[in-house]
Amino acid sequence: MAGLNRVILIGNLTDDPDLRYTQAGTARARFAIAVNRRWRDREGNLQEETTFVPIVVWGAQAENCAQYLAKGRLVAVEGRLRIDSFETEEGERRKVVEVVADTVQFLGAPGAGTRGDEEAYPSASESSIPPADAAAPAPPPPTSRSRPHETPSEGEEEVPF
Repeated sequence: MAGLNRVILIGNLTDDPDLRYTQAGTARARFAIAVNRRWRDREGNLQEETTFVPIVVWGAQAENCAQYLAKGRLVAVEGRLRIDSFETEEGERRKVVEVVADTVQFLGAPGAGTRGDEEAYPSASESSIPPADAAAPAPPPPTSRSRPHETPSEGEEEVPF
C-alpha cells in the first residue's frame, strides 16, 4: 500500500536556529515556526489561530539555516511529518511531532519580519479575506492582445496563443 507524507508550511521563526553536530559530524538545526491562520466567524469577527511547528533540518542546509536565519524571519518549509513516541523515566508515554525539512526557502528580507513587523508580511489567508462591505473587483480593461478578430499590421506575424 502506497502512502504520502508531505508537508508545506510558510511561517516566521519563533527563535534563532539551534545548530548542533552528531558524533559522525553531520549538522542538525532545530527551530520552530509560527503559522498563522485567520478567518471570519459567523458573526463576521476576524479570528486568528497560531500553530507552532517544530522543524529539524540536516546537513549543509542546516548550516545555512543557522548562518542566515534569525527569529522573525519568514521561511517556506517543505518536508515530511515525523511522529515519535518514547517513555519517560516516570513511565509516562510522550509523543514528539516535528517536520523533517527537505528544503527551507528564505523569504522576505534578512532582518525583516520580526514580530513587530508582521504587517509587512501578511499571511496568504489574511490577504484573501475581503472586507465585509467589499464588492467584487472589476475585470481589467481589454488590451489589443485580447481582441480575437484584430488582424496584425504589416510586417507583424500572427502568432496564436
